[in-house]
Amino acid sequence: MLDHGRNAAWARDYSHGHVRSMRRAAIEGRLPEALRRPAKVPSRRSSGHPVEMCAGRPAVGGMFAAADVHYLPSGGARAAAVVAADADFRVLLADRIAQVPEVRAYQPGRFYLRELPPLHAVLDGLAGMRLLVIDGYADLDPAGRPGLGAHAHAEFGVPVIGVAKTAFAAATHAVPVIRGGRSTRPLYVTAAGMPRQDAADLVRRMAGRYRLPDALRRADALARGRLPLSGG
Repeated sequence: MLDHGRNAAWARDYSHGHVRSMRRAAIEGRLPEALRRPAKVPSRRSSGHPVEMCAGRPAVGGMFAAADVHYLPSGGARAAAVVAADADFRVLLADRIAQVPEVRAYQPGRFYLRELPPLHAVLDGLAGMRLLVIDGYADLDPAGRPGLGAHAHAEFGVPVIGVAKTAFAAATHAVPVIRGGRSTRPLYVTAAGMPRQDAADLVRRMAGRYRLPDALRRADALARGRLPLSGG
């Protein structure tokens, strides 16, 4: 049961064997230059301390996270992250879920103030994170007006890819990406801390046969409470 009295996070391991058998060259060879820099550990800024359960061994190339946030009728929020050993999210390591009891009211143009605390709750202490993928925009126009992704890049110190399902009128710089065998609707990819085209190429490669990559689909379902944590 989720602890509603304070921030809390849970994580479950997927599998150790695949990670141990991976070679560094196989992981690093397909990474854009921006993702080959040393991984960082997010600082703890939430009032709670995420706790990992059944955590596997860190991947040799660092960890890659896809995260989403769902707002609860109670006034709080539940954040979820899917953690992988590779940027394509084909070798999954763990699910993480965190809940915060209260979030700020929505303010037009300042959505990041509402979204960042739940993201901190679920990602703080995740050792070796090298990339964060979010549902939304990294920047909002060609001049670089910061969106959630840019603020997350500043907070966590890693490249952030924004994957938006709908077009934003001012974001004419977003790279359209078509995924899924039958889909004709693009995703709109932006990035902070790495080139947009590199980010778009990664999104095209991410695991899943649907329009939205599987990692983001799973993070959304976990945040909404529609899936149990994997493993255990």
